[in-house]
Amino acid sequence: MQVLGPPPAEEEIDARLRALADRHARAENLGMQLLNAIGGSASNLLDRLPREVRGRLDGATAEALRLAMEAAHRSRGVVKGQPGWLNRAVTTAMGAAGGFGGLPSAMAELPVTTAILLRTIQDVAEEYGFDPEEESVRFDCVQVFAAAGPLEDDDDADLAFLSTRVAVSGAAVQAVIARVAPRLAMVLGQKLAAQTIPVLGAAAGAATNYAFTGYYSQMAHVHFGLRQLAIEADRDHAELVAEFRKLIVKTPVARA
Repeated sequence: MQVLGPPPAEEEIDARLRALADRHARAENLGMQLLNAIGGSASNLLDRLPREVRGRLDGATAEALRLAMEAAHRSRGVVKGQPGWLNRAVTTAMGAAGGFGGLPSAMAELPVTTAILLRTIQDVAEEYGFDPEEESVRFDCVQVFAAAGPLEDDDDADLAFLSTRVAVSGAAVQAVIARVAPRLAMVLGQKLAAQTIPVLGAAAGAATNYAFTGYYSQMAHVHFGLRQLAIEADRDHAELVAEFRKLIVKTPVARA
């Protein structure tokens, strides 16, 4: 991205960091709202899944990421950036459809929803002046999925992805997928489990996708907002991340 004009003053830098911290807090609130909606807890959701499904989550997630990267990349040549509310509406409807048919339909819906989530992240990157067609930005978009997920209360895991960089090389696609897939598998496992809750079904699927889309959108704003600020302020990215961490207030949250 090109930088025009003088670097922002310290007061503006502080204000932008606080605004990004507010986005992080809103992302956490989405998880609490989701747990209230489905009447469960993050710690026991995965136990709802059959053992054989849990055993193949990593592989299914890695494949979903590969398909999502290609689908999201190809779709940008056909459909340009979409407003956030539209992406959220689409994933919410898909979550309802996936939850309606139980685990089989939820599994089938998984790669499509992952692709739309990735498109949402790419659209946020574009808002901050980064070109989603650039290979390094594409990898950064996938790296956002390494955030802890809306149902976890772990700031360290939640923010670790901000400092991780992947060198752009021929093996970079496999490297970023291998790094992100295990973390995302746990997150998507919770999503699948919520969609299989008896009776709730479609409602739980819709609520889950609504929360997940909002969460990763907010995390993308944090990620690319910090990258943009580091460039415009000519500041070390790691230094800004450290300042951002200090603004995150750890508040104990009672999980139902």
